[in-house]
Amino acid sequence: MPTEDSRSDEIDEAEVPLDGRVTGVGKWAVGRSRGEVFAVSRRCRHQLADLANGTVDADGCLVCPWHQSRYDVRTGAMVSGPKGFLGYHGPTPGYTQMVLAYGRHLKLRVAHVVRQAGRILIR
Repeated sequence: MPTEDSRSDEIDEAEVPLDGRVTGVGKWAVGRSRGEVFAVSRRCRHQLADLANGTVDADGCLVCPWHQSRYDVRTGAMVSGPKGFLGYHGPTPGYTQMVLAYGRHLKLRVAHVVRQAGRILIR
């Protein structure tokens, strides 16, 4: 019988987007950053947006679809904070810096990604 640690979500490698889009696989947001497949936890640390609806920018960072917080997919750390809150999109002096500070400490979980026979296993 599998243990919690041995279970994994999986996706066919061909289903992992190539164009900066991200998809959801179970509790993971999955995409490609600089050609490498990544999987991180799906909820933004700012207001819990689903990061599976985000994008990957030219720097290889995962960008939140709601307020454009950016995450390093290798470490899970927030590298730039939100550009707004609730329904507002714009400058938020002080607030953005506060969210960025805790986003660097409350990182996204980063999964271990394994290629196996054309499948991506996420653990």
